[in-house]
Amino acid sequence: MSIDLKGKSFLKLLDLTPAQIEGLIDLAADLKAKKKAGVAHRLCEGKSIALVFEKTSTRTRCAFEVAAADLGMHPVYLDPAGSQIGKKESIADTARVLGRMFDGIEYRGFGQTIVEELAAYAGVPVWNGMTNEFHPTQILADFLTIREHFGALKGKKLVYMGDARYNMGNSLMVGCAKMGMHFVACAPEKYFPNAELVAECQAVAAETGATLEFITDPMTATKNADVIYTDVWVSMGEPAEVWQERINDLSPYQVNAALMNNAGAQCRFMHCLPAFHDLKTTTGKQIHEQFGIDCMEVTDEVFESAQSIVFDEAENRMHTIKAVMAATLCDSL
Repeated sequence: MSIDLKGKSFLKLLDLTPAQIEGLIDLAADLKAKKKAGVAHRLCEGKSIALVFEKTSTRTRCAFEVAAADLGMHPVYLDPAGSQIGKKESIADTARVLGRMFDGIEYRGFGQTIVEELAAYAGVPVWNGMTNEFHPTQILADFLTIREHFGALKGKKLVYMGDARYNMGNSLMVGCAKMGMHFVACAPEKYFPNAELVAECQAVAAETGATLEFITDPMTATKNADVIYTDVWVSMGEPAEVWQERINDLSPYQVNAALMNNAGAQCRFMHCLPAFHDLKTTTGKQIHEQFGIDCMEVTDEVFESAQSIVFDEAENRMHTIKAVMAATLCDSL
């Protein structure tokens, strides 16, 4: 298996060819099969990695730590209080320090420029665990999950419901363009992705046969969809004051049974999690008390349905992150 990523950083899917993306998914599937079979795959024995989290996460941290352990590596977690990055120490200086101590660096936080600068100065592979603009490890997990359920990616129709201006809408659009899929952003026009990125993705789509659409009507957008995907309406780091506007604007784009039925029985529901589908979270209860709603971007009926594959997707974060680290660090696969 030749992916040709040894020593390189993994910052956004725009940097990769369709063959490299497919290769990472193939590698993830192979490593997943080995783990399920109890076959050891300590391909990076003795290496150490730094996990820099300016934004906390359940799935991303656990995925990187378990994947690192499976590969024979030692991960060191730096939470928002455990690093001076950008505060008392510049990003470039932090990168040069960590690059002298670790074999690879994961960054999860704010602007894409931060992870790009880390990669420019670290001297070791840097992996984007999520920025405001892109979330490439999530898309690999999503695509492995879609391939497991549908057998292929090319030509599959994925509809992203809600705020498509940030990391998930951007990254799904990029990934679908790269892999020859049919991507639909369904939202009010002001929530469509950035026009410059759309143009870049349209150029990619012209080479791969992908289709990119931007539709405001949910029933039109979701007809015959293979996947309906959504995310929380307010992203990490945004002020609480935006909840009212988002609820007003995006409630018509909630994923519910009517929308799934409109798509058809073949359709699967996906979400990168966490999801506000009930009142079992502190935030969910607060939103209910303030706005009188018992769910947000997806109903509990859909989230808990047989069409929901969100936990397959969550598990695959670990397998695909493992593939990224192995491909960029390991001498032989």
